This record gives sequence, structure tokens and C-alpha cells, in this order.
Amino acid sequence: MKIIKLNAIDSTNTYLKNRSRDVSLREDTVVVAEMQTQGRGQMGSKWHSKIGQSLTFSVFKRFQGLPIRNQPMITFTVSLAICNVLQKLQIPGVSIKWPNDIMSYQQKLCGILIENQLEGATVTASIIGIGLNVNETEFEKLPQATSLRLASGIIFNLEEVLHLVSEAVLLQLEELDAGKVHGLKESYEAVLFRKNKVTSFQDNKGMQFNGIIKGVADTGELLLEIEDESLQKYELKQLKMLF
Repeated sequence: MKIIKLNAIDSTNTYLKNRSRDVSLREDTVVVAEMQTQGRGQMGSKWHSKIGQSLTFSVFKRFQGLPIRNQPMITFTVSLAICNVLQKLQIPGVSIKWPNDIMSYQQKLCGILIENQLEGATVTASIIGIGLNVNETEFEKLPQATSLRLASGIIFNLEEVLHLVSEAVLLQLEELDAGKVHGLKESYEAVLFRKNKVTSFQDNKGMQFNGIIKGVADTGELLLEIEDESLQKYELKQLKMLF
């Protein structure tokens, strides 16, 4: 694993994207920034980080012809890898808020932004941006945010957490690249936030409704049982969870 450390940059994902066509770029490169001026999350949201207290980094992984149909497995793999690390670090109540926010009980610890590069019918590479709250103790105007320290009462070494998470993500992506997908979706579904609980949602037209999370489709959409007891599939851009 090669780690590149930068003081300040617009986005670690953008940094890797601009260099991803360079064949000399190692497939296990991790780019870490003390500060990102344009850190992004899902659906164009901003990721707020604090220097010396949180981690903002991106992991680069090349694939040897991963089929496009297995794109959702990248989300499953990365989310589970991070969950497993946090559980080993004694973080309580770890779960995955679909598609790939990592939670401790009702609060968000970690955001993930995955950008895949495609060629023909295959995924050739992924750039996985990770924002992880580590030692923060205050989140101004962010009541649903928390940190590893707040969740566990432990002060963590940023370097150790960075290595643990990066190595776990890369290792599990190697397994995926080797075709080891059996049980992956089921493992992901087993730790879904609010699974089998009545939850409020808002659709892309602003309408609110209740549904019960039953799992995810093979193609990555969220499976919701709605009020007429039918099972519906939703993409990320179609839905917002209200909790």
C-alpha cells in the first residue's frame, strides 16, 4: 500500500481521478488530505472535516475485468470492510445506512463516495473517497453526526485508524476482484440501518411516506415494503430517509 499525504487539496477523489489513466499509478494507492476544500458526499453533499481530528482520504483500486453487473458489490464490500474495522475498534451499534453511510446507533460516523471507471462491460477501477470522524467532540449544527471518540470514549491514533481502514478496504476489494461474492449481499443486508423497522421517507417530489426496509436488490436499489404491502425498488436519487 502506497500512502500519499497532502496538506490541502480540493478533493482526494479528484486528485486520483486526474491520475488514474497513468499506468504507473499503483493500484493500492491511498491519498490523504489534512484539509479538503471541496470534499463531497453522496448526491453532491459537502463533507465537513476538522484538521487533526478526522480522516479524509481516497483509496484507488484497479480491477482485472470486474463485470459491470457487480458494481453494487463494490459498495457492499467497502461498507462491510469499514464496519468490520469499527467493530474491532469497539465502536457500538455499527450499521450501514443505505447505501454506504456508516452509523453508530442513530448517528453518522463515516461517509463514502465511490466513483467507478468503466470500459466496455467491465469496471476497470474504483476511487473510494472516505470521510471518517475520529476524535471530534463537537459538531456545530450537525445533530446527527458523531465520532469514534464520542461513540466509544476512546481517543484514537489517526495513523493507526487510516492504516486499518485502508488495508481492510483494499483486502476485501482484492477478494471481490477474485470473484468471491458469495454471501456478500446477505452480509450487507444483515447490518442495514433500520432494517425491518417502519421508517419515514421522502421521495424526489417531496412526498413523505412510511416504508419498511427489507433489503437491497442485486442491482443495489433499496427494497421497501410500503403501506399496501407491495415491495418497491428505489434508487438513491429517488429517496431520502427521514430519521
